[in-house]
Amino acid sequence: MIKGIYTSASGMLPRLRKQELIANNLSNASAPGYKKDMLFTRELSRAEKKITPKRSDWEVPMVNSTYTDFTPGTFDQTGNPLDFAIDGDGFFQLELDDGSRVLTRAGNFEVNPQGQLAFPGGGVLIGEGGPIEVGGGKVTVAATGEVDVDGSVVGKIVPVTVPDLTQLKKIGGMMFAVPAGVQPSAAPHVSIQQGYQETSNVDIVSEMIEMIISFREYEANAKAVQTQDQSLDQLFNKVAGKG
Repeated sequence: MIKGIYTSASGMLPRLRKQELIANNLSNASAPGYKKDMLFTRELSRAEKKITPKRSDWEVPMVNSTYTDFTPGTFDQTGNPLDFAIDGDGFFQLELDDGSRVLTRAGNFEVNPQGQLAFPGGGVLIGEGGPIEVGGGKVTVAATGEVDVDGSVVGKIVPVTVPDLTQLKKIGGMMFAVPAGVQPSAAPHVSIQQGYQETSNVDIVSEMIEMIISFREYEANAKAVQTQDQSLDQLFNKVAGKG
């Protein structure tokens, strides 16, 4: 009986985590370049359980972890010359105020007081030779990433990537920190689309369906815990001579 309560209860925990992830995805559905988070959940198979025979089956909880889905979003045409989208794999590289560098797929840039292409809220866009100075002129970006201001080339946007995307740590919703010792390299076969923004890869309808399914699964496990607890209470009363 206790085994059943534990099994049902352990099945509730990943559902709570999934609800949190879905809620966060929905809140960022309109954020440019946002990549949704997902939950990987599985139950240990019998073969895996035999690896640790000292622990009874019901003591082994469900294994779960989160991961980021890097599937590209769609491109929305904005007409803003400071909006860029990467067609292909890769990220824009930003340098934050503290000198650290992060990656992002969000391409809604602006010109900071220093005349550099920058990310709203902080972070300077890093090009081939460092920050890209555009001043107050007319900015034109070629598909190859070359940045032209009033007829003069001032820099080049170079999308970068890392060998293993699972190593990236999401920070601030749309940015990803690169772990120490990993050096980003130029992403192959990419082009820059000026006047476009990449949308988030969150499908609102699908997320809502997943939220309902997850809630029903949580509800079913909670009901199972309640039923087994009542049965256990009746059993104790009978043993104690109260039934």
